[in-house]
Amino acid sequence: MSDNALYDAFFALHHGLPRQGPGSDDTTRRLLTTVGPLPGRPRVLDLGCGPGRSALLLAERTGALVTAVDLHQPFLDELRHSAVARGVGDTIVTVHADMGELPFPDGSFDLIWAESSAYSIGFDTALEKWRRLLSPGGSLVLTECEWTSAAPSPQARAFWDTHYPLRGTADNCSAAVAAGYTMLGLYRQPESDWDEYYGPLGERADAADPGAPGMREALAATRAEIAMRRDHGTEYGYTGYVLRPADPRWRTRPETVADVPAVRAVNTAAFPTPGEAALVDSLRQDAEAWLPGLSYVAEAEDGSVTAYALLTRCRIGGTPALALAPVATAPGHQRQGAGTAVVRAVLDAARSRGEGPVVVLGHPEYYPRFGFEVAAKHGIRTSFEVPEEALMVLTLDGCDDVPRGTVRYPAAFGV
Repeated sequence: MSDNALYDAFFALHHGLPRQGPGSDDTTRRLLTTVGPLPGRPRVLDLGCGPGRSALLLAERTGALVTAVDLHQPFLDELRHSAVARGVGDTIVTVHADMGELPFPDGSFDLIWAESSAYSIGFDTALEKWRRLLSPGGSLVLTECEWTSAAPSPQARAFWDTHYPLRGTADNCSAAVAAGYTMLGLYRQPESDWDEYYGPLGERADAADPGAPGMREALAATRAEIAMRRDHGTEYGYTGYVLRPADPRWRTRPETVADVPAVRAVNTAAFPTPGEAALVDSLRQDAEAWLPGLSYVAEAEDGSVTAYALLTRCRIGGTPALALAPVATAPGHQRQGAGTAVVRAVLDAARSRGEGPVVVLGHPEYYPRFGFEVAAKHGIRTSFEVPEEALMVLTLDGCDDVPRGTVRYPAAFGV
């Protein structure tokens, strides 16, 4: 059997299917919402677009000029037909190209989109090669299959090591940070996204002619993949990553011993009383609360500390969590992005460590930009009275599974 026969059989199984990988319109919309505001006529690049389910939705919802790229011309032809039929034929351009060697100038796109496709060149390679294509303030959205179990079974590991070696969320977050990105949000895709892919694919496999050239091998591989998901689906899954190159105006990093006086000065200047500065000093002395590497500063061009953010250990009920407090920006640098940069950096550091949920008691119009939402809807409360909308929670790994209970802060908070 030739490689061409297997290739043709594989695509024969997939032609006309609604999806070429796990996903859903709901997931596309959710990831798009996480991106935040786009320009009035955004330039969108959809890589590994397949027959264009995401490209069509993006064009319709954002009014974008979508450049859809794939190596399989029949998929591009299918997308062209669908785009015309749905009235967006003049806003979608199809390009037959390799996503690893793209022919576009630097800064060409406001949004790069890759659902279930980055694996073809690898997560790290995608991060590296696609970043140059983003315009200032642009975002990259990609979904990646990864371990969701800390101890995958030998069977699942053997399967994926052969096809596409997986990493966990923390390792992928570390890779994103190392590549110069910050995370606007993560989303663990639900099991229904796999059903949308494997349901129609399984039906197609059952109806296929195993005697066609290459089809027997293609069917065996497809059924093995579906069986792996059925038997070991709790051990791995797809996660959506919404990324943006880190703000180049602010260098963010963990604090050092030499930064302590500057951190104290920033907190003292940013708040009406010295209470927050004293809180940080007290937390440093609490071995159970203080987490080395999760006290972050942002520097101005001259190297001076301009903003600060701290995560310390707390608990929600009996579950370990993190408390974000304080967050401070020197008065001369406020409303310039330093505070946003340092908060994103410390949250990214926590993600890279595999930490769980984060709670914050703060301004309800500020913290949702980082993905925080009202904690009360998850059954989270404090032992003292606060406005319901001021207590918020963020799940760092993109899961919706949030512990319920009362937030227990470190003793230094005095609550």
